[in-house]
Amino acid sequence: MKKVIKGGKIATATDVFEADILIEEGVITQIAKSIDVADAEVIDATGKYVMPGGIDPHTHLDMPFNNTVTDDDWESGTIAAAFGGTTTILDFCLSAGETKLADAVAKWHEKAKDKAVIDYGFHLMITDFTPETEKELPTILKQEGITSIKVFMAYAREFQSSDRTLFKAFKIGKETDTVVMVHCENGSVIDELVEEALANGNTEPIYHALTRPAAVEGEATKRAIELANIAGAKLYVVHVTCKEAVDEIIRAREKGYDVLGETCPPYLTLDQSMLAQPDFEGAKYVWSPPLRPAYHQEVLWNALKAKQLQTIGSDQCSFSFNGKKQLGINDFSKIPNGGPFIEDRFGILYSEGVAKGRITVNEFVDMISTSAAKTFGLFPKKGTIAVGSDADVVLFDPDVKRVISAETHHMNVDYNPYEGWEVAGEVQTVLVRGEYVVKEKKFVGTLGSGQYIKRKPNSKLTEQLALN
Repeated sequence: MKKVIKGGKIATATDVFEADILIEEGVITQIAKSIDVADAEVIDATGKYVMPGGIDPHTHLDMPFNNTVTDDDWESGTIAAAFGGTTTILDFCLSAGETKLADAVAKWHEKAKDKAVIDYGFHLMITDFTPETEKELPTILKQEGITSIKVFMAYAREFQSSDRTLFKAFKIGKETDTVVMVHCENGSVIDELVEEALANGNTEPIYHALTRPAAVEGEATKRAIELANIAGAKLYVVHVTCKEAVDEIIRAREKGYDVLGETCPPYLTLDQSMLAQPDFEGAKYVWSPPLRPAYHQEVLWNALKAKQLQTIGSDQCSFSFNGKKQLGINDFSKIPNGGPFIEDRFGILYSEGVAKGRITVNEFVDMISTSAAKTFGLFPKKGTIAVGSDADVVLFDPDVKRVISAETHHMNVDYNPYEGWEVAGEVQTVLVRGEYVVKEKKFVGTLGSGQYIKRKPNSKLTEQLALN
């Protein structure tokens, strides 16, 4: 059915203006001051922003980790994302333990099948390069429309790659026009610091942060930057948390290196003291890299404002406090790393960013949607409000005040890191390709309606945009 969104204030990465939007067969077909179509459903957006759906470039749904599995799968995770204004996610497909990359991708497709209610794509994680992997990787990237691979410099027991593997990833990234995403922490140094802390009887959650100091993130970031530059690859540094890493990214970009950076809501708003809470409450705030002292927050906000960091990922990796976080009650290194943020990424950035005057609404849309779409080969199909784009649309009321709570969120976890926070603004209605997923704050979507999106390599996208 045709739909006309009327009376709203359209916000993109570049403009804010009042206009109506006509949606036909899942696509935006007209934007004009006034649109009247006899056989169309009218959606009243008076008093609301009409924004492109959020694109979350960093999620971990139904992911095995730390001898357990994340609590949000592709059903609860994508429903929560939709309530939070996100219409597309890019999830990390883990290849560890698989003999063929194709098997890993098939497993991730199976996880999403009949569950996802929003659109999605994959990043492909690489832990090592066998001759078979090196031969298979370019083919699987092309066949699956994957434009990004991920390498870890930490987590020796699960994912950590050697510098040689990292450098090979950069070389293949250059050859295949693929963005190489890197978790930048010096895992070997962290493991030494963890062993030392435990040997000294230091088992509390705060030691998760103290054994992963900002310097090990900064050092690893610099190393990844230089290796990427030698290979001529595009580097995307995930979940940047601190001044040390930001400084390395800024220096590299000033030298003309092809480096992009992402940060996440908790690093902009929460701080290291959260891990020191008594009665093991600090375990709720254990993820990696860890929260930093509060002064790093201003550095991150400034870097976003200056476009030295470009995107906001949720790093959704949820583990309930009861039963899972408590696995590490006597040993902080056994606390499953990760937090629930997929639902609050959009709202926290708006409330703490736009409503408090740190960023403009245009910058917000760019950070929450457009930059990720451009970086990972989704634009202009996703990431903007424009004729010809998918009708992934969020109606957002900036005047509503609401309180975040685990009692009302839609994630499948028993706590929320932002419990009790009052935030400005609320997602009211969400459309994915013109179909309701959330309508007036109620879930009306269909399980399995989310589509897998094959993406285009970045340079091909650049060529296409130049032609247009």
